[in-house]
Amino acid sequence: MTSPSTEQVSPKTLRKVIIAAGIGNFVEWFDFAVYGFLATTIAQQFFPSGDASVALLKTFAVFAVAFAFRPLGGIFFGMLGDRIGRKRTLAMTILLMAGATTLIGLLPTYAAIGVAAPILLSLIRCAQGFSAGGEYAGACAYLMEHAPSDKRAWYGSFVPVSTFSAFAAAAVVAYALEASLSAEAMGSWGWRLPFLIAAPLGLVGLYLRWKLDETPAFQAVKQEHAVAHSPLKETLRNHGAAICCLGAFVSLTALSFYMFTTYFATYLQVAGGLSRAMALLVSLIALIFAAAICPLAGLYSDRVGRRVTVMTACALLIVVVYPSFLMASSGSFTASIVGVMLLAVGAVLCGVVTAALLSETFPTRTRYTASAITYNMAYTIFGGTAPLVATWLISTTGSNLSPAFYLIAVALLALAGGLALPETSRISLHDVGTKEKDVAPMLSR
Repeated sequence: MTSPSTEQVSPKTLRKVIIAAGIGNFVEWFDFAVYGFLATTIAQQFFPSGDASVALLKTFAVFAVAFAFRPLGGIFFGMLGDRIGRKRTLAMTILLMAGATTLIGLLPTYAAIGVAAPILLSLIRCAQGFSAGGEYAGACAYLMEHAPSDKRAWYGSFVPVSTFSAFAAAAVVAYALEASLSAEAMGSWGWRLPFLIAAPLGLVGLYLRWKLDETPAFQAVKQEHAVAHSPLKETLRNHGAAICCLGAFVSLTALSFYMFTTYFATYLQVAGGLSRAMALLVSLIALIFAAAICPLAGLYSDRVGRRVTVMTACALLIVVVYPSFLMASSGSFTASIVGVMLLAVGAVLCGVVTAALLSETFPTRTRYTASAITYNMAYTIFGGTAPLVATWLISTTGSNLSPAFYLIAVALLALAGGLALPETSRISLHDVGTKEKDVAPMLSR
């Protein structure tokens, strides 16, 4: 009898899996992006103050709170996913995420209910961060556990595609609203529309996820009666070294992602002198470019292997980050596009190989827990702080190019961590080792 772990999944099922995995990830990142793009409007509605900068600071503080809850959500949903399965857990994350995002669009403002408004906003953002902690790693695991072993990075690349597409869509929606509505209309009801979009998207995603079967890999574990009873304890006991090594590489994925998607729009205005509209257009072009090349990065990783992809991504970012920031600070529209695209290539390579490594590094019985911990810790420490650290470096050193050197330093750390991992590009996910021995020999080289 054929094992569920070795059955060939039909192309039709794989297409459904890609859509089901991608739509939840899209909702997650669309919300995070649109909150950032509409930060000034949200600040006026929930944090009225005589000092606009203070109101904006409070708005971004609420943004940061969501990141603080991501590791907690990763642990909770990771353990749940390793116990009851990927399908049901991902249905819960998209339901909670879409529901919380929709509530922001319905939330009364400070003018209506006073101090309760920012308190409720903070609580909802905590719920969003908590649900997001279980989304990305789970979506990757769900997709990878369906994909053929020789094409995992290619199929997995569609998760980053949904991420970059979400940022691009958020930029388009934010720009369209600001361009077509008056300041009064935008402050009254316009800012609510992007958040309300999450409701229908979430329902569609929930339906798609609920209609699909559990992954072949998890079904095989259930058949063997090998489901982990204490996935967190098992993860910490058996996979500490793998978490540290992969976490070191994911730190570069997180930093390059947020440098490219979030911070660069500000950098183009502050260092390059571009207008807000021009900076947003440059970022939008780069985001569309990034989404388009994700599958190519997946093909490359499947062909050359994960370790070569790790080396390529780190080396590329080390080489291009300085000229990328230099061109972005030139004030030239064309040079800015070239500069941000250079950074995008490295960020895409990191993101695509990370999507594969999150599943290939850990065994099925603890894959969701271990990958969620690794991913969310790295993104919280290095991703959520990227704009803050970059701004602080420029302020402290007086050099607009100082963030480039920060990224180079993290790239060297990522290279060491990534190369300490074994090659996993064509292994069976059902046969991934369960002990530190898979990583330890690499650390001694």
